[in-house]
Amino acid sequence: MTVFLIILSCVLWACSLLALAGRPALGPALSYLGLLTLSFTDTTVGEMINNTILLGWLCMTVIVMFATYLQPVKVISQTRGMWYMIVGALVGMMVGLLGFTFVSSLSLLYSIMIIATVVGIFLGFLLYSRTPDGEPVAIGSGHFFQYLLAKGFPTAITVMQIGVALVLVIAVNNTNV
Repeated sequence: MTVFLIILSCVLWACSLLALAGRPALGPALSYLGLLTLSFTDTTVGEMINNTILLGWLCMTVIVMFATYLQPVKVISQTRGMWYMIVGALVGMMVGLLGFTFVSSLSLLYSIMIIATVVGIFLGFLLYSRTPDGEPVAIGSGHFFQYLLAKGFPTAITVMQIGVALVLVIAVNNTNV
């Protein structure tokens, strides 16, 4: 049963990344379901995902979904630059996870992962805004930060929930943390 739950959790996270590209409000919900599914496993990581972690990420998920649905329909329907932000977030998260090589505190590893994910989203969208397709949302257009926050917030929450599970996996398997 544990193997099934781990595979289901990974499938939910993959679906959450795919949902970000088309319907950004669904990405955080699917990612949270992946984290929740992982908490039901009989592994050490599943036991480390306690009610405090689950309740905190549930609140963040609900807030980001609510904020996404409050945006104008024109902004919600836009998908420009999403893959740049998603890939940037994933790369940032992976770079942030490298923090375990020089940090021995679990809370610092969380912080490094979160900051690196946010920086990855920003750099991914900045890269997109430099392309001909991204010119309408370039920095000088006045829409850069509005669009970045509208699409980057759900991307950040989705990828950070995946990062939480990976931080715990690293903590369990690394004797330095």
